[in-house]
Amino acid sequence: MFRGHSQRSIDPKGRLMLPPEFRDKIMEKSPDGNIMITNFDDCVVAYPFPEWEEIEKSFGKLNMANRKFRDFHRFFISGASPVTLDKQGRILVPPYLRSYAEINKEVILAGVGRKFEIWALSRFEEQRRKMEQDFDEIMDSLAVNGFELRL
Repeated sequence: MFRGHSQRSIDPKGRLMLPPEFRDKIMEKSPDGNIMITNFDDCVVAYPFPEWEEIEKSFGKLNMANRKFRDFHRFFISGASPVTLDKQGRILVPPYLRSYAEINKEVILAGVGRKFEIWALSRFEEQRRKMEQDFDEIMDSLAVNGFELRL
């Protein structure tokens, strides 16, 4: 599981150094260091390759007669790019994904379970502020849907 977040810089060539704990998780799930990154939710999401294969299989279960499903499938899968950790623990984020997520220099890597997200710092902070404003409403909605947070 990917957890926590880390502020990093992406170099002008699009190379991004991953934190050691993320690199360890990737190598645990995908010993060759292969991951798949794609566009989603105004950021770039990254999955170890075995997790990505499960996602691709799950698309086969959808009714593609539904236009919205086809549109999402096209957006999500066509945006995907395989990348491999280099010897320094970096990945190369392609220009089209950097453009989509408005990633320039400062980024946040956010661990969110079976994947991690790569956010432009400003977008991450904006998203976080929005969530904080809606916190009570979100917690109520989670409770209605059976989520129980035991503190």
